[in-house]
Amino acid sequence: MAPVLNGRLLFNEVPEGFPVPGKTTIYDASQTIDLDNADLQGGFLVKVLVLSIDPYMRGRMRHPEKKSYSPPFTIGEPLANFGVGVVLRSENPAVKPGDHLYGFYPFVQYTIQQNAQAFRVLDNKENLPWSAYIGVCGMPGETAYYAWKEYAAPKKGDVVFVTTAAGPVGATVVQLAKADGLKVIASAGSDEKVAFASSIGADVAFNYKTTPTRKVLEKEGPINIYWDNVGGETLEAALDNAEKGARFIECGMISNYNTQKPYGVTNLMKIVAQELHIHGFIVGSIRDKYVDEFYSKFVQRVASGEIKYKEHLVRGLENAGEAILDVQSGKNFGKCVVVVADE
Repeated sequence: MAPVLNGRLLFNEVPEGFPVPGKTTIYDASQTIDLDNADLQGGFLVKVLVLSIDPYMRGRMRHPEKKSYSPPFTIGEPLANFGVGVVLRSENPAVKPGDHLYGFYPFVQYTIQQNAQAFRVLDNKENLPWSAYIGVCGMPGETAYYAWKEYAAPKKGDVVFVTTAAGPVGATVVQLAKADGLKVIASAGSDEKVAFASSIGADVAFNYKTTPTRKVLEKEGPINIYWDNVGGETLEAALDNAEKGARFIECGMISNYNTQKPYGVTNLMKIVAQELHIHGFIVGSIRDKYVDEFYSKFVQRVASGEIKYKEHLVRGLENAGEAILDVQSGKNFGKCVVVVADE
């Protein structure tokens, strides 16, 4: 077989605000790969099928001297994130051609990998689309499931406030909270997203762009659990409307990701006065405790239709830059997935 295109999405420069397709990231079509004869050096050749676009990726678009919990992307090299691919050839006995692998991939069409232990072989007995394994059955679903199990400590009569409730993490949290019998207040950024949050069980769903968060919490609270994906003014409103001993699960703060002047929360003394429990976490730190339970029990709940999800599919690696901007600006509706290739 003649060499085929091996397109790549490269990190080109550190953005000052929102990432700009064609500037922050560029699609490169200069490389090819011989799928039959490429030297595997004891590894395995994978065709990348789907790649995940997640909010945290913005934090990796930084200068290397700026420290954070995840390493920065390297200028001139492909971005990387969770994905699913299918093995085409293998010299590693741990994987075989036809295996579908979940793990961390460079943003390329084809990749040669060496470490089989870095990937999970998906048997997909539930016959879910591969995109589900990087959304509700992947890192976003894991994030919701693990942290809810670890930190929420739900009790009968509790009220939970979930931000970005139409996104892959928030929507999963809404459904976990309802399964535990809680009253759920949910915020989202459009009327369409609000309708989706209501359809999956939120008792009170509102558009934070048209209805002040503080007014909703004053009416429907106080809250016992706060799932924070946004930070800023929303976090401030949650602090002002928290019941004594409330649990704050700090998952993300996207309101600060694309600004040079993050909002300064002014009421942190509420943490002391209300004896609040603030839980910041990185999903990988608690994965080992819950991962087997997640794949053995939670994925079945998704397959049965008990846990619902919505996807925002973007076809073509060349359009991944736009997909990244969609997530940062809130244009996406549901889990953003780049479909790199079909089977």
